[in-house]
Amino acid sequence: MARKPARRTPRPPKPTLLQRLRTDFLTGLVVVLPMFLTVYLVWGAIHFIDARVVPLIPARYNPENVFGRNILGLGLVIFVTFTTLAGALAKGFVGRKVVQAGEGLVERTPIVRGLYNGIKQIVETLFSQSGTSFQKACLVQYPRQGLWAVAFVATDTRGEIPAKVGEPDLVSVFLPTTPNPTSGFLLFVPRRDILPLDMSLEEAAKLIISAGLVTPPFHAPAAPPGPPSVEPGPRVAKLVT
Repeated sequence: MARKPARRTPRPPKPTLLQRLRTDFLTGLVVVLPMFLTVYLVWGAIHFIDARVVPLIPARYNPENVFGRNILGLGLVIFVTFTTLAGALAKGFVGRKVVQAGEGLVERTPIVRGLYNGIKQIVETLFSQSGTSFQKACLVQYPRQGLWAVAFVATDTRGEIPAKVGEPDLVSVFLPTTPNPTSGFLLFVPRRDILPLDMSLEEAAKLIISAGLVTPPFHAPAAPPGPPSVEPGPRVAKLVT
């Protein structure tokens, strides 16, 4: 019986010139756009700080009057230096007393008090070095069972909430929104319903901001070695007498 001729797999059509140009443009956009936005944001931040700090310099020391032109980044240097000195002084005894006196004055001002306390809590949460930031990234089922969302473990829930819920082992979890992770929802989740992730907090934040387009690398753990396989020996034919 004659064999049927094998069917040849049709080759995909070659991309047209317009398609190749489109692909090259998108590839270049992926390379150029992050660099451009980074330089643009840094440049804009330097100009923003210079525009607010340099006018505070006395006229006789202003670089425009001394050198005849402005020095780019001078305001940023002054801001960083002033902030560092303020932090060093605030750690001392006299500095703490001055800060406490200033905060006491603010606490007696009705409208400013709430605004100052809110901003202070946000800044302390973002820049605190005392271990009060998020602990790790995790997965929780939200908004229903079977759908998973990336969240951040804040701390163990204490106080009234575990007693009211009747669940002693609750964890406070912050569920950020995409693409703005500064807003979100505070969830109190039983510890058994939390799935910890190996990725860092920065990698999880990138995953959220990029709407899932930037996925951190993952190396699956190696499977434990199984028992050594034993190959069967040669069969011995039995003689029938």
